[in-house]
Amino acid sequence: MANECSVKVFCRVRPQNAMEEATGGTVSVKFGENTALSHNGRVFQFDRVFDPTSSQELVYREAASPIVQDVLGGYNGTVFAYGQTASGKTHTMEGDITDTKLQGIIPRIVDGIFQYIYTMDENLEFHIKITLFEIYMEKIRDLLDVTKSNLVIHEDRNRVPYVKGVTERFVSSPEEVYATIAEGKSNRHVAVTNMNEHSSRSHLVFVIQVKQENLATQKKLTGKLYLVDLAGSEKVSKTAAEGLVLEEAKKINKSLSALGNVIAALADGNKSHVPYRDSKLTRILQESLGGNARTTVIVCCSPSSYNDTETRSTLLFGQRAKTIKNTVVINEELTAEEWKRRYEREKERNGRLKAVVEQLEAELGRWRGGERVSPSEQFVVKDEAGKQGGMNESPASVRKLSASEKEQFEEERRQLCAQLDEKDDEITSTGEELEQMKAEMTQIDLELQSFRQENSRLSQQLTISREDYEKTKEEVQEVLQSLEEVALNYDMKCQEADDQMKEKEALAQQLMALQDSSEKLRRKLSQVETLSLHHQHHAAEMVNSLHDEMLDFDALLGTGLEEGHEATDVSKTDEEFTKLRLHLSRVKAEVEDLTKLKASLQAGLETSSSKILNAEAELITCRLTISQVVFGYVGWLVGVVFDESAT
Repeated sequence: MANECSVKVFCRVRPQNAMEEATGGTVSVKFGENTALSHNGRVFQFDRVFDPTSSQELVYREAASPIVQDVLGGYNGTVFAYGQTASGKTHTMEGDITDTKLQGIIPRIVDGIFQYIYTMDENLEFHIKITLFEIYMEKIRDLLDVTKSNLVIHEDRNRVPYVKGVTERFVSSPEEVYATIAEGKSNRHVAVTNMNEHSSRSHLVFVIQVKQENLATQKKLTGKLYLVDLAGSEKVSKTAAEGLVLEEAKKINKSLSALGNVIAALADGNKSHVPYRDSKLTRILQESLGGNARTTVIVCCSPSSYNDTETRSTLLFGQRAKTIKNTVVINEELTAEEWKRRYEREKERNGRLKAVVEQLEAELGRWRGGERVSPSEQFVVKDEAGKQGGMNESPASVRKLSASEKEQFEEERRQLCAQLDEKDDEITSTGEELEQMKAEMTQIDLELQSFRQENSRLSQQLTISREDYEKTKEEVQEVLQSLEEVALNYDMKCQEADDQMKEKEALAQQLMALQDSSEKLRRKLSQVETLSLHHQHHAAEMVNSLHDEMLDFDALLGTGLEEGHEATDVSKTDEEFTKLRLHLSRVKAEVEDLTKLKASLQAGLETSSSKILNAEAELITCRLTISQVVFGYVGWLVGVVFDESAT
C-alpha cells in the first residue's frame, strides 16, 4: 500500500575553522530550539538542527537511524549531505571509520543493519549487496573496478534508474563492508584547495541492498539504501582553483545546480516536467526525490560571516527540499500462491460490485423513464453481495436506512468512487500517454521527413561522389601512367648515374695512376737533383784540381825558363791540354744534360700536378652532378606519390 511522506531535512553547523578566524569572520548563526536557527536575522525551520557541539552519535541517532528500520522493512531509503566545500559533509557521512566516536553515518548504518540482522528470527535469510561508485566530471566511475570509467544509466521494467555494469559485492560482516569502503576511497578523486586540504572532487554514491526471505512463508522483502557524499559547491575566488581543479569545480557546480533545479521543480508542485536528466547525479537520485524512497537530507553549513552567501544558499536549499513529498511502497515479492489468493479475492469482490452496479443502473433507468418501481422491486444496498430490500412506492417515500446500512452504503460508495478515481486516473494517464505518443509520432514524422530529405541529399552527394570517383579513377590511371614513365625515367637516370659512377671510378683510377706517376717523377727528380749536385760537386772538384794543376804547370814553366833548363816536349804538352779541354767539354755537356733533364722533370711534375688538380675538380663536379640528379628525381618521385595519395 502506497504512503506519502515528506523529505526529512536536518541542518548541521560546524565550528569556525582557522582560516575563517584569520580572515576576521564572526559567527552569524544563532541557535534557539532544536528545530530552528537564525542566520542574519532570518529564521529557518528544519526537522532538527545540530549545533557545533553535536556528536556524531547524536546526528546518526536523530537523522539516520530511522532509515535503517525502513530499509529492513522493505522500503527504499536515501541519506545525502549537501553544502559548500569544507562544510563537513564527508565528516558527517563517513567520519573516521577506525574511531568509534568519530564514525560517520555510513559506518554506523552498516553496524546498525548487521546488529538488527543478528537479532532476527532464524527463519529469515538475508542477502546484502553493496555498490560503490563516484560521479567525476559527469562520468560514472566504478571505485571497485577502476577500468570501468564511463558507465551508463538504464531503467528497469518499473522505470527505476540504475547504473549498468557497476561492480556488486556480497558481504556478510561489517568488516567486509569497511574493507570495501577503504578500497573504494583509495580510488576516489580528491585535491587540495585554499578552502579544504582534502576537497572531494566527485560525488560518492554508496548503495546497500538488503534482500530478506522468510523461509517459512516464502515472503521476500527488498530494501535499497543510497548513501551519498556530495562534492561541495565552490567559489573560484575563494578556492583559487586552476587547471584541472577548475574544470572539476565547474562540473561539480553544474551538477549541484541541476540538483537545485530538481528540488525547485518538486517544491513548486510542478511535476509535469522535472529535469532529472540534466545531470547524472539527479538521474541517480530520481527515486529519492519525488519517488519511492524515504529520503533524509543533511545540509551542512559554516557559521562564519566569511561564508554568509554560501550558508544562506544552503539553508534555502534545505527549506525547499523539506516541502517535497515522496510516495513510498514496500518492495515485496509475493509468491505465486499469494498472488493467486489476492487475484481470486479481488475478482470475487469486483463481481459482487459489478452486479450491484448493474441492478442500481437498471433501477435508475426505470426511474428516469418515468416508471414507478414497486417497493418489492426496489434495490437496497445492504452489503457487498447486493441483497434486495423493500422500499416505498415513490422516491419521496423511500424508507429510512439504518445507521449500519448507511455506513455500509457510504463505504461502498467510497470504494466505488475510489475505483472511479482510479479509472479516471488511468484514463488521464492513458490520454497523456496518447498525447505523448502523438507528439512522438509527430516528431517521428518530422524526423522521417528530415531523414528523407537527408537521404535525397545523400543520394545526390552519392551521385556526385560516383562522378568524382570516375574522374578520380581516370586521373589515377593517368597518374599511374605518369608513375610508370617516371619509373622508366628513374631507371634511365639510375643507369646514367651508374655510368657516371663508373666514369667516376675510372677517373679515380686515372687519378691514382697519375698520383703514382707523379710520385715516381718526384722520386726520379730527387735522384736527378742528387746526381746533379754530385756531378756539380765533382765538376767543381775537377775544375779546382785543373786550376791547381794549371798553376803548378805555370809555375813549373816559369821555373824552367829561369833556371835555363830545356823546354819539355811541346807536343806532349799540347796533347795534355787537348785531353784537358775534351774532359772539360764532356763535363760541361754532362752538366748541361743534367740541367735539361732537371728542367724537363720539373715541367713534367708541374704538368702532372695540373692534371691531378683538373682531375680532382672534374671528380668533384661529377659527384655534385650525380647527387643533384639523384636527389632531384627522388624528390620529384616522392612528391608525385604524395600527390597521388592525397588525391
